[in-house]
Amino acid sequence: MTEGAEAARLAAPTSTGWRRWGTYLAERAWGTVREDYSADGDAWSYLPYDHARSRAYRWSEDGLAGWSDDQQCVCLALALWNGNDPTLKERLFGLSSTEGNHGEDVKEQWWFLDNTPTHSYTRWRYRYPQSAFPYDDLLATNRARGRGDAEYEIADTGVFDHGSWNVEVEHAKPDPDSVVMLVTVRNDGPAAATLHVLPTVWFRNTWSWGNDVGHPQLYCGDADPRPGAAHDIVYGEHTAFGRFAVRSQPPAPTLFCDNDTNTGRLYGDPGPRYAKDGINDHVVSGADTTNPDQHGTKAAFHHRITLAPGASQTLTIVLSAAEAEAVDGAAMVALRRAEADEFYASLTPATASPTEVIVLRQAFAGLLWCKQLYHYNVDRWRTGDQWPAPRERLTGRNSGWRHFDAFDVMSMPDTWEYPWFASWDVAFHAVALAHLDPEFAKAQLVLLCREWYQHPNGNLPAYEWNFSDANPPVHAWAALQVFEIDGRRDHVFLARVFHKLLLNFTWWVNRMDTEGNNVFEGVFLGLDNIGLFDRSSPVPGGGVLEQADGTAWMAKYCLDMLAIALTLADHDPAYEDVATKFFEHFTYIATAAETLWQEDDGFFHDVLHFADGSDLALRYRSMVGLIPLTAVTVLSDDLRNRLSNFAFHMNWFEHHRPDYMRVVSHTTRPGRVGERLLSVVGPQRLSRLLETALSEDHFLSAYGLRSMSREHLDHPYLLALGGTQYRVDYEPGESRTGLFGGNSNWRGPVWFPINVLVIEALIRYHHYLGDDFTVELPTGSGVRVNLAEVSLDLSRRLIGLIRPNEDGAALFHEYFHGDTGAGLGADHQTGWTALVAHLILRIHSDVATTAAPLDD
Repeated sequence: MTEGAEAARLAAPTSTGWRRWGTYLAERAWGTVREDYSADGDAWSYLPYDHARSRAYRWSEDGLAGWSDDQQCVCLALALWNGNDPTLKERLFGLSSTEGNHGEDVKEQWWFLDNTPTHSYTRWRYRYPQSAFPYDDLLATNRARGRGDAEYEIADTGVFDHGSWNVEVEHAKPDPDSVVMLVTVRNDGPAAATLHVLPTVWFRNTWSWGNDVGHPQLYCGDADPRPGAAHDIVYGEHTAFGRFAVRSQPPAPTLFCDNDTNTGRLYGDPGPRYAKDGINDHVVSGADTTNPDQHGTKAAFHHRITLAPGASQTLTIVLSAAEAEAVDGAAMVALRRAEADEFYASLTPATASPTEVIVLRQAFAGLLWCKQLYHYNVDRWRTGDQWPAPRERLTGRNSGWRHFDAFDVMSMPDTWEYPWFASWDVAFHAVALAHLDPEFAKAQLVLLCREWYQHPNGNLPAYEWNFSDANPPVHAWAALQVFEIDGRRDHVFLARVFHKLLLNFTWWVNRMDTEGNNVFEGVFLGLDNIGLFDRSSPVPGGGVLEQADGTAWMAKYCLDMLAIALTLADHDPAYEDVATKFFEHFTYIATAAETLWQEDDGFFHDVLHFADGSDLALRYRSMVGLIPLTAVTVLSDDLRNRLSNFAFHMNWFEHHRPDYMRVVSHTTRPGRVGERLLSVVGPQRLSRLLETALSEDHFLSAYGLRSMSREHLDHPYLLALGGTQYRVDYEPGESRTGLFGGNSNWRGPVWFPINVLVIEALIRYHHYLGDDFTVELPTGSGVRVNLAEVSLDLSRRLIGLIRPNEDGAALFHEYFHGDTGAGLGADHQTGWTALVAHLILRIHSDVATTAAPLDD
């Protein structure tokens, strides 16, 4: 084994191609905005699960343990059949947004066990019932349940009581353009059983949409390609990809069809003889729907495996150049697995616990499995490609984003529930990715700022359901974090992001501060149902909603942009002017934020501002009122001494605008001088705010900070507006409202991203205030600790949320029950929940208790 082989591959120029192939295939392409060509924008109904096996996708592909090149010319995945299901298991089953009692939800069991940054080695596990998959039961029972009921999962059906198959897939790359796919199946049932295993290769359909591309072909490589005979090779030819071979050991009968829509089944119209679902229909019902001439654009090796209880069998599939030499698949997988062990050993702190070692590696594995090709040209999509589009589409969803043209491998929040990027999710993903693959992390942040993503007006695309929604502006914070994790060396990256974020910052100010008073309003801000009503819609009954979190996000945005400008100014004094701008703008926003502070209860609240000049504070305690904590940094006089222009203007502002300079603290802890605290929340208010945040009666749970105060369990907040009564309760589990689809809940559960931002802020406060500044933890306990100790305590609570099962496999949920810590929402959210890896690495390093001021 080469010393540091994976690290060497990462360090090699990208032209070596090690990133060309990877786990870039989605686990759901149906029910997405990209595939929706309807007039009403109902993506789930336009292409439902039942259509997925028969309809050719326009923009992407999906599959089990999916693998493709970065252009998704060629796809490789697994299909299974237990002999009892009505269809092959080619993709994961789940409910749409209207079928689940809490919105869309996948109803399968699978785990991402391993992956490396170059995808030189991956490991994936799936549990498949031996009896008929309970499709109808899952659908009917979930539909019958209300929002106050628990979700009905596959484990609840009892189907696994009758036996299951443990299916494990490992990928290993012998070289940049080859992959070994090792499929191991084990009979976990009580009796001998048969499983049909169909490793499948196909071309993404690029020929049905008016593109000028050649028609690719797959064909049997044997001299006597008789249907039903065992074959060990399938050849493929693609004009953009070249000639390749897929080999199977042991050999198996090969089945061919075409990745074209079965228009006969779906619409009753004549269509292709051997359509996309041809292999499915042939295996399940014996239909004459595969090509007897053994060629097409989709092919599978059909293995029938019969095993005794506890027995297992392994298949080897190798995709490589047509003339490549044979490779020992098992040996290659063993080699790459050992290299992956070595790579992760070098990242893992020696002091990490055995559980932390598992969680760290699987968090990174899931994060890498969530990399997918994202393909979406809005202008072509809205006009219907070569078919006339419904008139409604021309002015409907994303119609203002005609410039948007994505064809990139991106980090997705979840491979099934969210197979599309979300801008603030990507920011958090990048922070975790930076520990693993800083070049990819930086590329993700730059990508969202490129001209084919960022709107000409400066807005960053939120997510495909509505690019115009405003996600919290955390891009600058993420860029700083990635820059720090990468060793503070890539100033070009920092400058590239900074220049485009100048446009984005201006968009925020112009669009979200309509009254020009530095208090921001009317914004969705990613927290879904945390508001009394939909905060991105007009206020019921009229008025303007002045938002504590929106204002705090912008104050934080100022500080993050200030930090970037000062870092760059050390190398280019031209940045001193813009640093001055962000310093002054921060003081304006922080001063204005005082209007949202309610002194009598020591908390920040949204405020309704009415046309008659009256105001109404919405006095319920939610995470909205804690977000102002995150707007904090420490400014060193050493830096000011180096940057004379910035220092001159800061001193001028200090003497001429003392009304705004109040938010800059000159108090220094004993033994440390020459530092200034820039924060929305000063030391005195910090104590009061943390008294609420760290109270078990309010936000502090055994698993981190809740998104809503627990006081609202017994004391809901009620308000009548516009003739309607609105209510906010503490809801620690799944959402009981349909606001924003009802598949997420910010009214009580614990969420990683905001918790991590609070932890980072507490570290900065501690650097400035020192060990003498203490708070009770928990409030009322009489135990006083400093803020570094609070940050460590919160970190450990969050890390404890990820609990590997008895087989050592972990799930990474979207959010967690505020009282029990149970995982909720999407269960493969190794997007921002992969921040657990960031926390594990932080608590085992000196950075966990220190945060350098802006002085280098």
